[in-house]
Formats: sequence, C-alpha cells, structure tokens
Amino acid sequence: MKTLTDMALVTQTALLGNKRAFDQLVRRHQSAVRRFLLHLTLGNTALSDDLAQETFIRAYTHIGNFKALASFQTWLFRIAYRVYYDYQRSRQRQPGLATDGGEATLAVAATMATPTTETMLSLDLLNALALLSDLERTCITLQLIDGEPIARIAEITGLGENTVKSHLHRGKKRMAHYLRQNGYDR
Repeated sequence: MKTLTDMALVTQTALLGNKRAFDQLVRRHQSAVRRFLLHLTLGNTALSDDLAQETFIRAYTHIGNFKALASFQTWLFRIAYRVYYDYQRSRQRQPGLATDGGEATLAVAATMATPTTETMLSLDLLNALALLSDLERTCITLQLIDGEPIARIAEITGLGENTVKSHLHRGKKRMAHYLRQNGYDR
C-alpha cells in the first residue's frame, strides 16, 4: 500500500471531509506535537496531552486554511504554539492561578524511589527550562530538542529570525548559568 503525502491527506480532509485521512495525519504527527508541548509545559504530561488534543481539534476545524506555504508539521507546530500561548494567557487572567512554577518537576521527583544520574540530569534540565521565559523555552525546545533551524522557528513562533536568535542566546546563557551553579562544568 502506497503511503500518501501530507498534502494528499490534507486535500482529502479539506475537500472530501475524509476523517480517516485526518486520522493518518494525527498518527503521523502526534508524537512530535506532544513532545514539543511536553517541553513547553515543563514535563506536565496531562497538560501537554490536553493541549495536543486541542491542537488537533483546531487543525481539523481550520484545515481548509492550510495554504502549504510551509510544511504541514510547521503549520501544526504553529497551532500548538498558539494553543499553549492561549493557555498561558488564560491562566494569567485568572486571579490566584500562577503559571507552572515547577510543580510538574516536583511531581516527577516525588514519584521516584532512587533517582538515577540520568533522571537527575533530566530534572535539572527541566528546572533550567523553567527559568526561561515562554519564548526562550519555545525557541530552545525547537532548536535543541527538535533540531529545527532558525528559519523554521521563526515561522512557528511568528517572530523575526534575529529575534529568535536573541531568545536562543539569552535562553542558552540562562540555562548554562543554572547548570554551572548546580555542579555541571563545561
């Protein structure tokens, strides 16, 4: 059986209402979207799954707006970023609710009996990511974890390339400072 391209599946979904085609798109891209959101939410699995679900709901309802100016995955990441951004804004508007200040990291640490060196490094990296602004964390996650080039990060975030570079520079500097303070040498 021949594998259809993303564009063929998008076309079938948008023009014919083919839900199976969209299901294939979801299966093809859900891991990348969930991983991206998991890092933005500092390891909060339940929240990242909820945001991923909202991302795919928005993608399905707006699939007719996909213009193929970028890859389908870039378009999905842009939606995921907007879903995350909207979530953060709504939390800031609600009195008494602060954004996640590391509660997810603490929850992960509490469930471990005897943490391994690798687990401790992962927790330290999550703590370092928690120190960054949302934009710095997004840029760092897209470049260092997902391997995205600066031009694609700019497409996803809607920022200029030089602004992305600034966020990357500041974010890397802040993370390196935190890690050095916690015993990680160059």
